[in-house]
Amino acid sequence: MWSNKLHISKEGIMFITILGIVAFASIFLFTLINYTIIAIIGSFSFILFIFTIYFFRDPERIPPEMENAILSPADGTIILIDEVYEGVYLKEKGKMVSIFLSLFNVHINRIPISGVIEHLKYEKGNFYPAFLKKSSLINENYSIGIANGKHKIFFRQIAGILARRIINNLKPGEKVIKGKRFGMIKFGSRMDIFMPMSFKVTVKLNQKVIGCETIIGVLSQ
Repeated sequence: MWSNKLHISKEGIMFITILGIVAFASIFLFTLINYTIIAIIGSFSFILFIFTIYFFRDPERIPPEMENAILSPADGTIILIDEVYEGVYLKEKGKMVSIFLSLFNVHINRIPISGVIEHLKYEKGNFYPAFLKKSSLINENYSIGIANGKHKIFFRQIAGILARRIINNLKPGEKVIKGKRFGMIKFGSRMDIFMPMSFKVTVKLNQKVIGCETIIGVLSQ
């Protein structure tokens, strides 16, 4: 559930500070020099300042107490559910769930299942729109594989047409707990999750999901 606390991601502090200085400096200057161009710059900067605060919001989340459940690693909309062969980490046929993050979603990424980071790899790539299926394979991405002794989960942070920087603070061999913040993808992106066939997908196409709270898969055996 949501808590009453709302934080701003540290990744957004620089953007917010710069825009805030420009916005308030322009507004102050306009009070001294009544030029239309200064008013336009001030208004535009102030709108961007407010939007940037909104974009980098980081609400507190509490993961559900449910064993053998895979949580959504991001806020967004389910755009693909499929059965595919995952050859990087799982190396077997599994179930794939793709989440599209728009500019208006919370962009903080969270761990979907507790365990140990066994795979961690950054790959350069293109910047096609994240909602396109091919973006999963050819866009810039950061892939993560987690094992918890019983199961393995593989997922990717994928950059989009606007997202030009993927933040990932994980380390190989690190023990992680479900719901933990681990990074973000700036300004629109995609997250692909691959789970073993033994898991049942519990979300539907076009469903809105909430990172750390929505269960996207449960063990069916």
